[in-house]
Amino acid sequence: MSKAFDEIRNEEQNLLCRSYSRYPLAIARGQGSRLWDVDGKEYVDLLAGIAVIALGHCNPEVCEALETQAHKLWHVSNLFYQREQLDLAARLLSTTHHDKAFFCNSGAEANEACIKLARRYMRKIKNRDACEIISLAGCFHGRTLGTLALTCRDSLSDGFQPLPDGFRQVPANDLAALEAAISPATAAVFLECVQGEGGIVPLPADYLRAVEALCRKHDILLICDEVQCGLCRTGKFWAFQHAGIRPDAISVAKSLANGLPMGAMLATAEMAKGFEAGSHATTFGGGALVSAVAAKVIEIMLRDDLAARAGRLGDIMREKLIDLQSRHPQMVREVRGQGLMIGIELASGGRKAWQKLIDNGYICNLSHEKTLRLLPPLTIDEKDLDDFTKALDSILSEMEAEKN
Repeated sequence: MSKAFDEIRNEEQNLLCRSYSRYPLAIARGQGSRLWDVDGKEYVDLLAGIAVIALGHCNPEVCEALETQAHKLWHVSNLFYQREQLDLAARLLSTTHHDKAFFCNSGAEANEACIKLARRYMRKIKNRDACEIISLAGCFHGRTLGTLALTCRDSLSDGFQPLPDGFRQVPANDLAALEAAISPATAAVFLECVQGEGGIVPLPADYLRAVEALCRKHDILLICDEVQCGLCRTGKFWAFQHAGIRPDAISVAKSLANGLPMGAMLATAEMAKGFEAGSHATTFGGGALVSAVAAKVIEIMLRDDLAARAGRLGDIMREKLIDLQSRHPQMVREVRGQGLMIGIELASGGRKAWQKLIDNGYICNLSHEKTLRLLPPLTIDEKDLDDFTKALDSILSEMEAEKN
């Protein structure tokens, strides 16, 4: 490690809470799909701030929108009407069947809004004492106490118990288990159409349609977490659209403002009846600055049809990775994903392969110590994806030779 890196790492240990396991990198700047560390080394960014920088780092049009709004209005709170919120809401809602938006600051807050609205809708509108939310094993919905309870993963909730009551979890792809868990106390089923933190695991379309049918049969709500898989990443504007389902609400965040903290809940007009003035709020959510930037992001996504681009590049990338798997059957267990949301599950040596990729100038995520998770900017060049595949091929060959 360099002196510049060591200085930053040592200073952090003195100043920040130890709540992150950092990558061995200190990033100084970014442009497009490239990052540079404090020593000037260049990397291809296949993580995009965990599916956040969809339009690339320092996108010129987004920078211009930010600068223009920065000289006009930043924040006045949600006590005031603001045109920027309405422009964003109109653009977002034009992409889906939902009717109403609520803006917040993060994916966890968007999921909290969904939980609160589901419970309040059932009690205040449906007049049913139904508060329980059912989630699926392998999910990840956030790190607030409520979303930790919804995620139901011991490794994440260790030391934070007791968590809030009113949450149950069933195995994914098991309709019988789901129906058995539904009771008069059930308010909603909450799921990710592609489980991101779980290792890029798409749920089958037939299963999603069957879950929706169960929700309608039992008159409960269906909520989709689109925080990571939404906003063009999977080849549709929203991941739920692949299955042709119509969830009552979705949560949105990550790439919504291309790096500024921004989240949203989109709900049908019927479900939105559960909120009234004073029932839920946020100081910063949907402020003029982030709303203007997010509106520009949605404008670009629609104008450039980035959903179709993600679908096309994702298909090409997975085809090449499946070919790579055929050459390294003992190393690559499975290739999964939709669009530019790709998981490469390795049979062994996940951390070693991940580190070698960094050494070779490629940044990706390692999920559960075995799955290389790719969430690149939607604007990334096809050549960068091709070069990554070649680099991984070489690394796996090297690791196989070391084993033999």
